[in-house]
Amino acid sequence: MADWTRLKRAAAGISAAIAVLASPVAAQVRTVDPNTVIDADLDQPATPAPAPAPSAGAAWTTEGLATDETVSAADADAATPTPPPPVDASAAASAAVASVPTAPPSLTYQRDDLIGAAEGVFGRGAEGVARMIENILREQGEPNGYIVGREAGGAFIFGLRYGSGTLHHRVEGQRPVYWTGPSLGLDAGANASSTFVLIYNLHDSEELFERFPAGEGAGYLIGGLNASYLRRGDTVLIPIRAGLGARAGVNVGYMKFSRRQRWLPF
Repeated sequence: MADWTRLKRAAAGISAAIAVLASPVAAQVRTVDPNTVIDADLDQPATPAPAPAPSAGAAWTTEGLATDETVSAADADAATPTPPPPVDASAAASAAVASVPTAPPSLTYQRDDLIGAAEGVFGRGAEGVARMIENILREQGEPNGYIVGREAGGAFIFGLRYGSGTLHHRVEGQRPVYWTGPSLGLDAGANASSTFVLIYNLHDSEELFERFPAGEGAGYLIGGLNASYLRRGDTVLIPIRAGLGARAGVNVGYMKFSRRQRWLPF
């Protein structure tokens, strides 16, 4: 009897437990339309899958891409042409004028140079000197040097001459020169004259300081004009003298040029 009683109590407990468990399930059950549920799932936007965490290799690749983009930007800046600076019109004109080739300077003296220098010695009224210079230039060409100066001399069979002036050399410029001139011949008289000497083939002014043999003939009263011809090696001197005095005759001698004044004529 006691066992039966226990069985009944156990059955009652199990029934109660089943009732308790069945009641929440029944409360949670609701009626659902399958078509509505399917349409609702289709209308919702798909949730993107989360991006995987970058690994160490991915991070290195990203940095490399960033570096490549920076380099590409720098290359683009370098490839962009830089506009030229503004050009100064006056500077461009000056550069164009400077670029024009100029003729080399002449190594000889031309007609106008010589006649202008002679006028400074003889005065503008010495038209005969200008004509004489033109004739010499036609025959001898243009000299590369000349001397302007004065001299005085006298003779009675044996003659003396002393002079001083300035040498003009086309390349070396100017320098003072002096000369003496002993002579011998049928010559008598005295004179003072302005002297203009054309010089040819004087490549070095030091070559002037030598003796140049000379032959001269003069004949004038009160005043006169004459030219003579002297040569030593390739160097040729043609003195033109216009002076005052009285002198007549012919002589031979030389002109000795020096750097300083000398009183001995030899």
